Amino acid sequence: MDEPREPMFNAPWPAVAMTATIIGGFGLQSFLPPEQILPTYGFSPASLNDGRGFTLITALFVHGGWAHAFMNGAGALAFGTPVARYYGVRATGVVAFLLFYLACGALANLGYGLVHAGEPHLLVGASGAVAGLMAAAARMIAGKGVPGPYLSPAVVGMTAAWVVVNLLIAVVGFAPGAGGMPVAWEAHLFGYAAGLVLVTPFGWLSRRGVVD
Repeated sequence: MDEPREPMFNAPWPAVAMTATIIGGFGLQSFLPPEQILPTYGFSPASLNDGRGFTLITALFVHGGWAHAFMNGAGALAFGTPVARYYGVRATGVVAFLLFYLACGALANLGYGLVHAGEPHLLVGASGAVAGLMAAAARMIAGKGVPGPYLSPAVVGMTAAWVVVNLLIAVVGFAPGAGGMPVAWEAHLFGYAAGLVLVTPFGWLSRRGVVD
């Protein structure tokens, strides 16, 4: 009798759906004039003064190119899988996963906007939200499927590596997949910090949270 085989691809469907949204969303965007899409849905620090706070969210679904979208899609799948698995695929878990993702992305953009207050240049992409998933995944590794301690080796190591990578991006001024565009490395750090903290409260929302 043959032993049952593990599925080759067993990511929870919310993580797969988020990846498909990122890549498919850019597929749709590519058919539209960028001079209309980017200024309308991209986030700029000046948006905070113009009553366009909704772009904190909409900017997460707009990307600068295929490489940008694929990199964020891959990150959402890799780091979103343990987070979606923790929250579960019941309705409350799916809602918790989506709100966690949006909260990390919005706080990443907001942090960037506060650092660069009033500046007009646009920020697009899901990188801040994906950074939040990365931080949450580090805590999942530390806790073997549930949020582990902040000072665990897995969390400290991932955090240190992420800070170093983004400081290097700040010095060099670009990153792979950015198409030569400036990279909002500050948003990556804000999104990561949000993910570290918020993964547990959103676990409570999914009714699967644990006390650290």
